[in-house]
Amino acid sequence: MKAMAKRTNKAVGYVRVSTGKQDLSMEAQEERLRAYCAHAGLDLVEIIRERAISGKIKLAKRPEGSRIAKLTTAGVHHVVTLKLDRLFRSASDALNVVETWDESGISLHLVDMGGQSINTGSSMGKMMLTMLAGFAEFERNAISDRTTAAIGHLRKHGNVYNHTPYGFRADGDTLVEDRTEQAVITDIREWREAGMSYHKIAAHLNGRGVATKAGGTWGAQTVYKIAARA
Repeated sequence: MKAMAKRTNKAVGYVRVSTGKQDLSMEAQEERLRAYCAHAGLDLVEIIRERAISGKIKLAKRPEGSRIAKLTTAGVHHVVTLKLDRLFRSASDALNVVETWDESGISLHLVDMGGQSINTGSSMGKMMLTMLAGFAEFERNAISDRTTAAIGHLRKHGNVYNHTPYGFRADGDTLVEDRTEQAVITDIREWREAGMSYHKIAAHLNGRGVATKAGGTWGAQTVYKIAARA
């Protein structure tokens, strides 16, 4: 059941850009949000900005996620952002949060979803959000599947992919075994078979002055990854 508190036209905007990606600038996002709110008759009380925050992190765990929660608790009934992936990491995350907001009379406004705006305060808006969130997650999973398949193909045929793995060196587009690193992998495998822990192996390698692929010191997690691949 929705909260009985009187709804207001107060809105909070949210913009985010990620380092290393060709995102629409914060200024451009803000301009779109302000124009939308003016047209929709919403009182934009604040715009929350986040930079270099991964969309894979749930909204509640982001630095400014708690700020949105405080504003919606204090009487803001509209959350406005440019696109779905600005706020949410997955379809389930989006739908769970929007359902919670809906129970409190809070609407999500997506300014540009394929050239159309969506307002979850309406039945049509809720339906469109559910459909679009599902399609977005399907596309992310499809991309992940294609990437995994491509890397598997390159690995199988000894081609360079992503970062050159420990035990190999790149010779053009081909992976060639690095004898020194392969010897370290053999040691790691034998030490594991003898019951040595990952922490102890890392300490042993550091004590011997063996460097990692990046030239740093060994940690248990690095040893684990190499042992698992081996």
